[in-house]
Amino acid sequence: MLRPLDYALKRIIVRGHLKLVDPDGKTHEYGDPSAKTVVAHIKTRAAERRIALNPGLHLGECFVDGSLTVEQGTIYDFLEVLLQDLDPYEWPRWTRFLDSFRYITRWIEQYNPAPRAKRNIAHHYDIDGSIYDLFLDPDRQYSCAYFETPDQGLDEAQLAKKRHLAAKLDLHEGQKVLDIGSGWGGLGLYLAQSAHVDVTGITLSEEQLKVSRERAEKSGLARSVNFDLVDYRSLDGKFDRIVSVGMFEHVGVNHYRAFFRKIYELLADDGVAVIHSIGRFDGPGTTNAFIAKYIFPGGYIPALSEVFPAIERERLISTDVEILRLHYAITLRHWRQRFRAAWHTLSERFGEKFCRIWEFYLAGSETAFRYQGLMVFQIQLSKNQEALPLTRDYMVDTERELRGTGSGALKRPARSAK
Repeated sequence: MLRPLDYALKRIIVRGHLKLVDPDGKTHEYGDPSAKTVVAHIKTRAAERRIALNPGLHLGECFVDGSLTVEQGTIYDFLEVLLQDLDPYEWPRWTRFLDSFRYITRWIEQYNPAPRAKRNIAHHYDIDGSIYDLFLDPDRQYSCAYFETPDQGLDEAQLAKKRHLAAKLDLHEGQKVLDIGSGWGGLGLYLAQSAHVDVTGITLSEEQLKVSRERAEKSGLARSVNFDLVDYRSLDGKFDRIVSVGMFEHVGVNHYRAFFRKIYELLADDGVAVIHSIGRFDGPGTTNAFIAKYIFPGGYIPALSEVFPAIERERLISTDVEILRLHYAITLRHWRQRFRAAWHTLSERFGEKFCRIWEFYLAGSETAFRYQGLMVFQIQLSKNQEALPLTRDYMVDTERELRGTGSGALKRPARSAK
């Protein structure tokens, strides 16, 4: 066993118990023997060196190519043992140097002009859409669900997320709503149906556009909901409400001011916007190297300290902020379990390598939300302090009413914005 790797694992693993078999067949034990045991095997010297040098990238790559195997437990169990007590400063110094270099040069990775942004989105979303049917809810909500109780099912929690967002938007009949990053159309269709608003949904994914337009036609909402293949920077007009869910992570830190400047331009004077995004508790950082290479090229999870300066400089008012702490960890657990249950079908369609990449992505993301300082934030924005009711009671009231009517229309009378 390489001494730096052995030294790091001895410091990192406290609550869990790992038995790690090295390339010579020797077993090394770390952590608490009374805890659940995970057994892993690093099969080659090359894999051992790669993991020690750059674990953020090569831990995943070695799992995918089979030079790292988990022989007792799952890849999630293995990552949990590593990450639940991990302080990043406990990795060898050269790994921290790599992270520092990636932080200094992150503006290159996150430079996302319109053509590059479209390519990045196509990498993840313009694939065979049947994969998403196997682990998402029927509405294909590919963002953090909102669990009203810890034991709520995924499908119900995704519906609750849509209610939660609708309540924060304070919708009124006949308003024009813009959905930036509209995905497969579920949120836009829900808002149009539940509040009788006119929705424009924009996406950079041709596959998502096709599906969302088909859904609008089938649901009889094509006159109320229009989906387009448009970059938000190219859009003109005014909207009473703007919502963006799970898209801000693709903007790139270089473009935050441009994003919020566009929100300001598109928002009516008494309008309201809600931005839902993954965030980080521990300040600015970098995108995990494995995720950046294989899953979300050009993506970045921001700290709020990076977001609020851009909001303030573009003259928007932050009227409400909510942090969802463990909701995405629970969401990802549902996705990961469904993905593993569909492994045979997925491997037949996409191959074993694809499945291992995605399993590592889902397991790594779940552990990051449980143990590594990731969360979800929802920021409500306006240009006018009087655009919303004085207290947050309207959110609770609207959410309760939507819960009572299911997916039906709101029956509440229109509120005055002042």
